Amino acid sequence: MRIPLSRPMIGEEEKEAVLRVLESGYLAQGKEVECFEQEFAAYIGTREAVATSSGTTALFIALKALGVQPGDKVVTTPFTFVATASAILHCGGIPVFCDVDWRTGNIDPESLREVVEKDPQVKGVVIVHLYGIPCALDEILTIVRLRNLFLVEDCAQAHGAEYKGKKVGSFGSAGIFSFYPTKNMTTGEGGMVVTNIPEVAERCRMLINHGSRRRYYHEILGYNFRMTDIAAAIGRVQLRKLEKGNAKRRENASFYSEKLADLKGIEVPFVPPGTLPVFHQYTVKVPKRRDALLTFLRERGVGCEVYYPLPLHKQAFLEPYGCGPFPVAERLSREVLSIPVHPGLSRNDLEEVARLIQEFLEDCDSVGDGV
Repeated sequence: MRIPLSRPMIGEEEKEAVLRVLESGYLAQGKEVECFEQEFAAYIGTREAVATSSGTTALFIALKALGVQPGDKVVTTPFTFVATASAILHCGGIPVFCDVDWRTGNIDPESLREVVEKDPQVKGVVIVHLYGIPCALDEILTIVRLRNLFLVEDCAQAHGAEYKGKKVGSFGSAGIFSFYPTKNMTTGEGGMVVTNIPEVAERCRMLINHGSRRRYYHEILGYNFRMTDIAAAIGRVQLRKLEKGNAKRRENASFYSEKLADLKGIEVPFVPPGTLPVFHQYTVKVPKRRDALLTFLRERGVGCEVYYPLPLHKQAFLEPYGCGPFPVAERLSREVLSIPVHPGLSRNDLEEVARLIQEFLEDCDSVGDGV
């Protein structure tokens, strides 16, 4: 694509960091991982951070460390990437879905309240700060505390996002992050669990390392989910660049919103008061010709994508758990479209994307074709 939807911002500093690790001869989990964990915990504002091999493994071990066992019910959103629900299933838990807020796509607190009040078997909640926009944390925390539930924040798309001046990931029993190449910062592949509960962190460290606190002594059944020093070296450099990259994403998002907000047939993202978003994606809603706009943009070299075209409760292997309907999630899946917002975009790129969207919508409006 001439204007890609996403692009990892890798420079000379990352290359030098990797070369330093390669030349050290120590490539597996070591000092770089330890430093990355400390730096990331300090950035998020938590006591602990545990690096893992991916965002999915981070979520899985966070749930395991919080005690999710076979048959335990965990509430989550149907409008997210599949890993959020599959991690619950991998623990033997049962995903229970609730609907989302139309404005943000995040879990709707009232829908969450209804679910947990009806089912006393619910043990915890996994929320997702979708597209880098924080959830309604005050309302959600009130609900989980009243019911004595654990809360896991899936921050895979929200590195550095803030709710009332505090970084997401620091509110719940644990938070998880992904460092996949499309994220706001990357390690190639990798993840992180953050928590203020030392016992949870300790159990996570054992789970990622074959159930061991020290080599060859294994206390529990564990896994090999460690991060490498190579990945951590990249992550440490990326973390130093994150705030600048997020600021550029917000600047790009503001440009789009100014250009697109008054156009007929499109709805720009809603940013809740008191939040600082990081726009992992800039996601518009196109009520009637979303797929046609997607094709139009791609044919002209603009990367765009639908996140997510099929809600989780309608996925084949999750249908037995989806007691929907969840009308808001289903409607969003028909209308959302993400367009390029990453820091590598030039002003000309932004103007071209906005111009093409305006051209498409005006042409549709002129022929009365559904917008």
